[in-house]
Amino acid sequence: MEEQEKKKEINRRDFLKIVGISAATTTVALAGCAPKNNPVTGDLAAQGEIPTDKMTYRTNPKTGEKVSILGYGCMRWPTLPAPDGNGNVINQEEVNRLIDYAIEHGVNYFDTSPVYVQGWSEKSTGIALKRHPREKFLIATKLSNFSNYTRENSIAMYRKSFEDLQVDTIDYYLLHSIGNGGIETFRQRYIENGMIDFLMKEREAGRIRNLGFSFHGTVDVFDEVLAMHESVHWDFVQIQLNYVDWKHASGRNVNADYLYGELEKRNIPAIIMEPLLGGRLSKVPDHIATRLKQRKMGSSVASWAFRFAGSCPGVLTVLSGMTYMEHLQDNLRTYSPLELLTDEEKNFLEETAQLMLRYPTIPCNDCKYCMPCPYGLDIPAILLHYNKCINEGNVSTSSRDENYRQARRAFLIGYDRSVPRLRQASHCIGCNQCVPHCPQSIDIPKELRRIDRYVEDLKRGRTF
Repeated sequence: MEEQEKKKEINRRDFLKIVGISAATTTVALAGCAPKNNPVTGDLAAQGEIPTDKMTYRTNPKTGEKVSILGYGCMRWPTLPAPDGNGNVINQEEVNRLIDYAIEHGVNYFDTSPVYVQGWSEKSTGIALKRHPREKFLIATKLSNFSNYTRENSIAMYRKSFEDLQVDTIDYYLLHSIGNGGIETFRQRYIENGMIDFLMKEREAGRIRNLGFSFHGTVDVFDEVLAMHESVHWDFVQIQLNYVDWKHASGRNVNADYLYGELEKRNIPAIIMEPLLGGRLSKVPDHIATRLKQRKMGSSVASWAFRFAGSCPGVLTVLSGMTYMEHLQDNLRTYSPLELLTDEEKNFLEETAQLMLRYPTIPCNDCKYCMPCPYGLDIPAILLHYNKCINEGNVSTSSRDENYRQARRAFLIGYDRSVPRLRQASHCIGCNQCVPHCPQSIDIPKELRRIDRYVEDLKRGRTF
């Protein structure tokens, strides 16, 4: 027994040593925070003691279990520079600390995937959760068979999740991002290979307690898969929902009010992802941040988005990819307990959404599904820097603009600081490998070419 424990510790140390993650992972710093200047909570964060017994819970109608309204999204775990200088490694000590704090304050839902954090999220999350009694947490993970649809590979991925998470049952199991590639891709990933039938049998056997899917894509895919409810009996569905996407979803994505409404008709609980639109609803332009702050003094900008998502009664939990303790603490304040939005506040947020639409940001949610780029580009960092400059007013439309010099300097200096030169947009060759993986349907090569042209114009001082 002692020898087994010793071997387990060695395996953990080896994991921390060898888990080489692309330096692209460090782009979480752009969507994340530092304690002194946190883009998610920032100077607007509410301060004060966080209660350990005030978390709001929703009841799963199938199982009767209580689910914390704040769910922990495990796709942005903190990292450290690798000892060998090659990329980053997961900061397991910090992951442990975040999960311990979350559980202590009532969070019991943890969402991961075999592809998160360059493929290491499940193992890291499993290490941290194993230190707690099994009844203290609900684990959600996914069949992320994006590139290899075979039954053999899909079952192998499913079984490895149990191994990495160190559990005998998975509480919430999802078909991952079913809209990517359209309905034909969905059929290949889950129907033609027999995986739907396999997973339903696994649910019958008790190894899966709840079976559902996460959705990004067009309405026809959503409607067809949701219509399978009569035979599959979906236990839950994960959708993108926030106060901008409620009526103003970008690209091919579907308005959240439709998605949520269809689930509500069928009494299917909703799990919410992207309540902050990948951080964009926390890093809003200054005048919008001031507007939100003045409306409810002492609350963070992010808290408005989380209250909006949590105020829908059919929502079981709202996921947040909390990289730093400041993220976690701010969200705990919002949900301990949740103060439901009034109708007047919902109208106020719709007005805020209309204001947000005036800023032509690229709808990147920093999910990193486009990574790694085979040519080394840090795609999320490039797009996030551009969005940051848009929000701060540092993207000029003309060299005759009053603030052109200031904006030019801020964009170029910030670009070099945010993205190493060898990983910038100029190195994109347009291979398009990233495009089918983007849940937001961004034409990534097109956007990179546009940003690169803009950078070249700035460098040469051209008139636009």
